Amino acid sequence: MKKKDEKTDYLIIGAGIMGLALAREIRDSLPQATVTVIEKEPACALHASGRNSGVLHAGFYYTGDSLKARFTRDGNRFWSDYCRSRNLPLNTCGKVVVARTPEESEGVRELKRRGDKNGVEVHLIDEKELAEIEPNARTFQLALWSPNTASVDPVLIVRHLERELRENGVRFLYGTPYRKRLDDSSIFAGDTAWSYGTLLNTAGLYADRIARDFGFSRNTTILPFKGVYLEYVPPPTGEKPVRTNIYPVPDLKQPFLGVHFTLTAAGKVKIGPTAIPAFWRENYAGLEGFSARDLLEILGWEARLFLGNDFGFRDLAVTEAKKYRKSFMARQASLLVRTLDPSRFSRWGRPGIRAQLLDRNTRSLVSDFRVEGDRRSIHVLNAVSPAFTASVPFARWIIKRAQEKTGWHPEGDDR
Repeated sequence: MKKKDEKTDYLIIGAGIMGLALAREIRDSLPQATVTVIEKEPACALHASGRNSGVLHAGFYYTGDSLKARFTRDGNRFWSDYCRSRNLPLNTCGKVVVARTPEESEGVRELKRRGDKNGVEVHLIDEKELAEIEPNARTFQLALWSPNTASVDPVLIVRHLERELRENGVRFLYGTPYRKRLDDSSIFAGDTAWSYGTLLNTAGLYADRIARDFGFSRNTTILPFKGVYLEYVPPPTGEKPVRTNIYPVPDLKQPFLGVHFTLTAAGKVKIGPTAIPAFWRENYAGLEGFSARDLLEILGWEARLFLGNDFGFRDLAVTEAKKYRKSFMARQASLLVRTLDPSRFSRWGRPGIRAQLLDRNTRSLVSDFRVEGDRRSIHVLNAVSPAFTASVPFARWIIKRAQEKTGWHPEGDDR
């Protein structure tokens, strides 16, 4: 087959939410530029962007000098308005964060301090006020109420945004995997040699591997974690165990939020997710997406982290493995509520993989968003939760920095 040659001003690798948010920002700020999105899959949002919880986070978990804190609050507002203006599903159910111990009560206060610093509306409430918001939730003395946390359908959002971008001249090419870098201004993808002005790598699970072809992600690698929820099967009466999202106080040293109750945009109830170390990048179920190369690379790192118990990886792996048992997951969730029928949480949801960046030098997980690049290529290396919520403000920041040529040294305190 003869190789084809194509040109575009901006070439985006990956049709997830970050790729589309960047395409949107380029189209808005540079309407005359040609924008092309390439994707190895046959459609958009087939990985993390279409497999996440659908929660629009409010922005109170993150320290004020992190990128996550900057972008999550504004992203929550953007997507809430986006769904309302386009008649897309939006469940404005809010969230409570509850304490299970006296020590966790101080954790609730810390989240309130962070929310205040980030300009996020959150309220400390007592047990009586909690009962008015969510009668089934229980807490020790204090809880945190986040009225602006909401739920959306991420697949519907991404597909709607894709249609809008197509109507505005953005080109999408599916079944077009990145293959290799050719030189400073061209790559080979699918069966085509692409020349570009600027390349934006939003390849998620493969972002680090592509970045290394360009001289970036030298000291980092993607470590995949599998997230699965248990779905509630209601009785014939249709009763639900909760009416708002209920979360525990998280371990702020880890980027995971623990087992919690989630209400979807359609009003379904889930508990989870897991954060189980995966063995290859697309290790969704069985041997699906198996890669021997991934297995050797990822299992090697996981073995080292397990032996050294770096950032508590061994403890995390052991605890998370227990979540494969539905009874264990239900017991974790039962700590947050007064009553729970575990037998109703009987159906596993669609698994997702978190493309979590690992700093190989410090053997620690990178908690904040991470971008590296130069004037010709930009690589979004750590777009983990709440990246869906934060995607549009995050994309604006990336494009502004690219236009100002201010460089890509990591910002934030990575906590």
